[in-house]
Order: sequence, then structure tokens, then C-alpha cells
Amino acid sequence: MSALVIFGLLLALMLTGMPISISLGLTVLTFLFTMTDVPIESVALKLFTGIEKFEIMAVPFFILAGNFVTHGGVARRMIRFATSMVGHWHGGLGLAGVLACALFAAVSGSSPATVVAVGSIILPAMAAQGFPKRFGAGVVTTSCALGILIPPSIVMVMYSVSTNTSVGRLFMAGIVPGLMLAALLGLVTWYRARRGDYPRLPKANLKQRLDAFRDSAWGLLLIVVVIGGIYTGLFTPTEAAAVSAVYAFVVAVFVYRDMPLRAVPKVLLDSAAMSAMLLYIIANAVLFSFLMTSENIPQAMAGWILDSDLGPITFLAVVNVLLLLAGNVMEPSSIVLILAPILFPVAVRLGIDPVHFGILIVVNMEVGMCHPPVGLNLYVASGMTGMGITELTVAVWPWLLAMLGFLALVTYVPALSLWLPRALGMM
Repeated sequence: MSALVIFGLLLALMLTGMPISISLGLTVLTFLFTMTDVPIESVALKLFTGIEKFEIMAVPFFILAGNFVTHGGVARRMIRFATSMVGHWHGGLGLAGVLACALFAAVSGSSPATVVAVGSIILPAMAAQGFPKRFGAGVVTTSCALGILIPPSIVMVMYSVSTNTSVGRLFMAGIVPGLMLAALLGLVTWYRARRGDYPRLPKANLKQRLDAFRDSAWGLLLIVVVIGGIYTGLFTPTEAAAVSAVYAFVVAVFVYRDMPLRAVPKVLLDSAAMSAMLLYIIANAVLFSFLMTSENIPQAMAGWILDSDLGPITFLAVVNVLLLLAGNVMEPSSIVLILAPILFPVAVRLGIDPVHFGILIVVNMEVGMCHPPVGLNLYVASGMTGMGITELTVAVWPWLLAMLGFLALVTYVPALSLWLPRALGMM
């Protein structure tokens, strides 16, 4: 009964158009003050202990690093390198867009940031080459979703905060699925380009490729700094986020010199505003999780599923459907912070590995960012291309279907997520 009241109140507040974070906070406070005897002191204590986790500090640093590389010319150099490598294949610029999205995802940690950085450069270039507008929009909208699967990933940090799962293991677990999904999206791009006989670029010679690599090397080195530093134990994921922010600042301002010093305060202000928004959501989600736990809702759900003998296979299918439906009304961070604390205990009781479960949730979030009505990538791409959401939805369907097939593969083949962390001795 408590669950029905809580979720009913939350849904009612969301339907009024109220932001998710405020809806969460009002739901918690309304329920606690009117329907429970929980001391308000314990609520305040839980709020502060819930958001003082060391891992949360990674969020503002990764946002800052992403903003520096977005405004600092890193994307342009990565696209040039990607074009020199695959531009001569069918749909060359489209394939370069997929590769550039994968590379930029490994330095930004944000999917919308990847859309802006890569899309603003690759889409005009594709239009100039004669590619159909829908083709370019489909490639960029879906490929840029790799920003939350290929580490570093802000959504993975959110899952770690919600479930106390190792961020380092999640980052390593996302590498293989991320590369596989990039290859799959590239295959769809190549097939459609070959079928439509879309333009190809002249093949770059070895000197051109080496020049493009040297020009983008400082940006690509950020991938080595973050992933290599975490794997070798040189620093924790949170420390890696701080190092990446400083490194991105130095590269953007002093190495590439694409960003003047006078632009730095605006980048800092924008990063602070985005960080404050996410941290406010986290704070309210912590309270919501506390309310769920105090009402024994996760435990009751776990008991019901075990008594119903659903089993891991059926449970994972139900989770996928639930997360895809949630993606219709909420953005990824909110979904993870609300549903992960509820679903995680059930998954553990059923013997599902926490890291595998986290990657499954992240892939679901990727799909959710590419379909209406609240897919963030759709709205960002819509603003850049001038296409309506309906037209853009039609454009992304071939790639979106491939992503759904990949989701099924990740769901029922845990080795895709767990092989690398195990091989590195992290599990």
C-alpha cells in the first residue's frame, strides 16, 4: 500500500510538469510528515551522509573536463583523425562520426556533450558532401549515446552512488560493450550507406593519417590518463576525474590554444550550474531511497519475486521493459537514482552480478536517450538539424533497433561486461 501511495504521489507531481528533483523531494516530505513517525532528525542525517560519498565528487570534475574538451577543439581534431582512418569506406563521413563519437565519449563522460561537440562539426560536413539529412541525424543521435557507456561515464558514477558498486569495475566493464556497440552502429551505418550509394572520401595516405594522429594525440592521451591511471592504481576514479579536468584545461588553453583564458570563467560557471543540478537530484534521490528502505519496499519486492519463482531470466526481461518505459518519461540520471536502489537488492538476491546489472542499466539508458518523448539526444540533435522530433525518430530507427538487439545480448551474456574486469584481476 505504501508503494502505491508513494509512486502515485510522485507520478501526480511529475504530470504537473514539475522537475523530477522537486517531485522527489516533495513526495518524500509529504509522505514522511503525514504518513510515518520517522524522526525528521534521521531524515536530515541520512541526507548529509548520503551525499558526502567520495565518489560523488567525480561528477563535477567529469562535467568540467567534458566542457573543456567540448569547447577546446578536441572534437574537431578527433573527427579529422577518424575521417583519415575510415573516410574512404562506404558512408565515410558517417563512419568517421561513429568513430569520433566513440573517441570523444572516452574523454567527456556525457552523451549530450558528445552530440554538441561531434554533431556541430560532422553534420554540416555530411550535408556538404551530399548525405541525406536523416542519415546524418540518425548516425549522430545514436552514436553519441556511447558517451554514457564508454568510460568515464557520469551515469555509471550515479549507479555506483546508488548501489555502492565499485566505479573502477564499472568503468572497466563498460569498455568491451562500448566498443562492441560502436562497431555495431558502424556496421549499420556502412550497410545503409552502401545500399544507398552514399559518398566516399579519397583514401588518406600514411602521412595524412600520421599528421591527423599527431594533431589529436593530446586529446586521445586523456583516455590513457583516465583508464590507465585507474587500472594501474595510480589514482581512484574520483581522483582520475580531477586529473582529467586539469589535463583538459591545460590542453584546451595552453596546448591547442583553442580556448582563450577569458572563456574559462564561463566554462567554470556552466559546469558549476550543471553540477549543482545533478547534485540536487542526487540529494532528493537519496531521500527517496531512504523512504523506500524505511517502508521495506525493496525487501518486499525481492520477497515477492522470489516467492513467484520468476528467476533471473524473467527478472532481467522485466527490468529491461521497466527501464525502457521509464525512459519515456525521465532522463537517465533520475531513472538510475530512483530505480537502482529498488531493483538492485532483488538482482543481488537472484545472484546477478552487480557490475553486470549496472552495465545493463546503462545500455537501457542509452536506448532511452534516443527515443521520444524525452530522449535528450533527440532534442539536442533536433536543435542542431532543425528537424522535428517525429522526423528525427523515424531517422534513428535503424540504429535504434540495432541497439535494442545489443541490449538483449548484454542482458543475457554477462561475460561481455565481466570479462575485462576479471581479466585485469579487479573481481
